[in-house]
Amino acid sequence: MPTTDPVITAVSGQPNLLLGAYDLATLGYRADEFFVSGTAASYAPPDSADYVTRVVVLRPVDDAAWNGTAIVEWLNVSGGIDAPAVWFMAHREIARSGYAYVVVSAQRVGIEGGLSLVGDASLKTLDPQRYSDLSHPGDAYAYDIFTQVGRAVRAGRVDGLAPAVVLAAGESQSATFLTTYVNEVDPAAAVFDGFLIHSRFGSAAPLDGTSLLDEAGSFHSVAVPFRADLRVPVLAVITETDLLDARLLGYRHARVPDAEHLRVWEIPGSAHADNYTIRVGFIDNGAVPLEQLVVAYAPTNELMGQQLPHFINFAPQHHYVLQAAVAQLHDWVRTGRPAPSAPRIDLTDTDPAEIVLDAHGVATGGVRTPWVDVPTARTSGAGSDDNVLLAIFGSGEPFDAATLAELYPGGGADYLERFTAALDAAIAAGVLLAADRAEILELAEATGP
Repeated sequence: MPTTDPVITAVSGQPNLLLGAYDLATLGYRADEFFVSGTAASYAPPDSADYVTRVVVLRPVDDAAWNGTAIVEWLNVSGGIDAPAVWFMAHREIARSGYAYVVVSAQRVGIEGGLSLVGDASLKTLDPQRYSDLSHPGDAYAYDIFTQVGRAVRAGRVDGLAPAVVLAAGESQSATFLTTYVNEVDPAAAVFDGFLIHSRFGSAAPLDGTSLLDEAGSFHSVAVPFRADLRVPVLAVITETDLLDARLLGYRHARVPDAEHLRVWEIPGSAHADNYTIRVGFIDNGAVPLEQLVVAYAPTNELMGQQLPHFINFAPQHHYVLQAAVAQLHDWVRTGRPAPSAPRIDLTDTDPAEIVLDAHGVATGGVRTPWVDVPTARTSGAGSDDNVLLAIFGSGEPFDAATLAELYPGGGADYLERFTAALDAAIAAGVLLAADRAEILELAEATGP
């Protein structure tokens, strides 16, 4: 295994990183880019190869606002572009709590191009002049590249940071790689203090670098639970889509009980991707007028130029629960007080298993939030199954006037009273944040019956 420290070089100018339509400065943050070069190991088969990748550090403009923790995200490349998916979904909590956030181009597709769900938006394609020096030997080396970056962050070699805590995060494809990292690499590497694994499925990425988008890969049919002897806290956030077999092996096949270092939150009424992913997150810097947020959350059946026969999932709970997960993992690592456990989403005993639904089509069990306990719509992780991209966006159906009248005979006041009680219960349970309470209530009042 290579043991030399990588060379880290600052790169002037604006990094190519999809963050949103807002100016990062409105969050009180700045972005600094670095090239990281070294020699990385592969695990299957054992080998070594040179690499040059990039990292971008998102950090408070005011150094005094930094909370002393760095989160290192394995960038998601499923869309053919380096996407900071966890930052995108939870950046409001990340920014207001003052984390340093380091995103890593860990995989080859984000740099060189390759198999993706959308097309080639790799760094070398988007900006060949800026990124011509980058070189990635393949995803078999991605695990050690991520280790080396994490180790450099911990050692204070990246952007002058000297963090007391270093967490790792990844979503979807990146979560599948992090599952393998936690199980196979972390016991010896011992770099990170905790892991946020967001929206993994039942299988795990292979060590040999085979693309997760290669549907012929035999690993797709093998369920991979989290190892029983986890070294550090792992908090996994699972949506309805991730749970069942929607083109990919569902997480239900890899379910294990919570343990000393494991908490799994399954979110009813949620989808792998939703309105926040494609509409709200792009504008959500904390200063957007309420009416713009309401419009962005409004049900839509348009998805990347396609007209679907149903609305995609438009429920807000995925975003808000993930923000609570960031805070709970951080608190767990810093204090030793474990994140709260939550029930699993209820499944039928049929083969294949299905999610148990209440009388209004809303999932039972799981992490309870006001959007499922005091609903105004049926939202689900099940969507169009035409292809993987459509399947992950779930579906939603607003209740008609008769259903709303039956549920809330006292009208809007009745709804808001019950919604507030459910919201406060979720905050007390630790699965939503008190810092989001006012905004959630404003949205509920603006969109409720």
